[in-house]
This record gives sequence, C-alpha cells and structure tokens, in this order.
Amino acid sequence: MDNADELWVCHLGHLPYPDGLAMQGTLRARRQAGELPDVLLLLEHPPTYTLGRRSGAADLPLGADFYRAKGIDVIATDRGGKLTYHGPGQLVGYPIMAIEDIGRYLRTMEDAIIAALAEQGIAARSRAGEGIDYTGVWVAERKIASIGVHVSRSITTHGFAVNVANDLEPFSWVVPCGLPEVQMTSLAAEWTPADPQHADYDSAAPDSAIPVAPKAPGIACFRKELAYRFCQAHGRRQRLVSARRLGIDTAHAESGAPTGAQPIKTIAAVTRQAVPA
Repeated sequence: MDNADELWVCHLGHLPYPDGLAMQGTLRARRQAGELPDVLLLLEHPPTYTLGRRSGAADLPLGADFYRAKGIDVIATDRGGKLTYHGPGQLVGYPIMAIEDIGRYLRTMEDAIIAALAEQGIAARSRAGEGIDYTGVWVAERKIASIGVHVSRSITTHGFAVNVANDLEPFSWVVPCGLPEVQMTSLAAEWTPADPQHADYDSAAPDSAIPVAPKAPGIACFRKELAYRFCQAHGRRQRLVSARRLGIDTAHAESGAPTGAQPIKTIAAVTRQAVPA
C-alpha cells in the first residue's frame, strides 16, 4: 500500500465491549485483505470484566450475581492473558497491525506506554523478565497498564488498557491478571505536579493569592500523548481518521461520554477460537 508508513489512529469515544470486538473482527479482515494499513483504535468501555484464554473460575470469586448487581458485564475473549477490568476513565487501545514477532510487539507496546507515562512525570517499567503473568506496565510494584493480544494470520487484535482516571475498586472484587496480591494503580493516583511551588492561581477568587491545586492530565490529553508515542515506537507517521473512513459502524458509541456513564446491565459471553499468541 502507498500509505504503509502511516499508522491510522481512530478515536471512538465510549463503546460497548461487544461492539469493540465486532469492529476489530471487521478491521482485521480488511487488514488481512490489504484494504487498510495498520490501525490503532482508542476508546473507553462501560464497566466490563474480560476473560483471557488462560482465565479460570477462580478469577471471579464472588460469582456472577454479585457482578451483575454491580452493573458489570463479564465477557470471554480470545486474547492472551487472564482477567482484567475495563471502565470509564481507562484508555483502551486496539492495534490492528501486521506483525512478525509477538515478543517484540509486546515489548514495543510496553515501551510506548512507558514513554507516555514518563511525559506525565510517572516512572513506569516493564516486568516482562519475571514471567508471562507480569506482561504490562508497572509503577514500582503497582500495575498501571494491562496487555493481552490475539494474532490471526499475522494480524493483531485486542491490545492494551491504561488506567488513567478510572475507578480502581472493581479490581479488588476479582483476581486481576491472575495475580492475587497485585495492586492496581492509575495515572490519577500516581501523578504529582512537576513543581508544586508553581501552582496556578484563581484570578476570579476573592483572594487571588489562593492557589488552585493542579489536576492530573485527563484521558483526552493522555490519549493524544499515547497515540503519538505508539506511532513513534513503531516508526510510523500518525494519521487521524474517522470511523467512517474505516468503514465501521459507531451507532452505539458515545463520543465524549462522561466518566461514570451508565454501565451495561447484562452478563454476556463472546467466544472465539483460541490461537497461541
């Protein structure tokens, strides 16, 4: 293709998880047919637990009724890894890319997330050398980003989830990533102002000398940074495209939906043929 040096990036807003799965399947088929270059979808999901190919019943210790009462979907997928949680305020990325080396692809993904977090003053790291269960990105011993992928005919689906400003409590109701003692964290939880002595001041306040506490970067800001770092890590030029340009239906997407959007109320199961990653 004449745009092989490009990586098309599409911001989808809030999207139900099953719709995200369907979109990935459509785009994978088009990528395999050579109709599209590599694509990165960036989005958020309503509260959802997803089960990787290595997940087991012990990962959901409180039972389906408990999670249903909390308004959290539980969906089986064909990606690698174990259980993780998605929710509003978490940045999810689905690269639909042609790859040759799965290990190098995972490490490049980790590198991009680490670089984006570093731009926010957060020192993150990979723990890949400690075993497959430690795939992802960590801040000290706390996990800030999860990764799980699927590869079919050299084309990837699924991808990464970075905790930006999402509620972390749902992680405590399950065994995330198959690690019972894991502590999850987020950009909002880890972020501190680069220079607290140079806080902003509210000129509209009765006393303009009252400092306004700086806020952690929101998901829109971090999404732009991560898209840039992801393309940079792969040596590609970023091109922003619409869902229409990709030929996908976003009828159920909620562009710019607020954190805390109404969760899905049903338990669903979506299965795919398992293929080794």
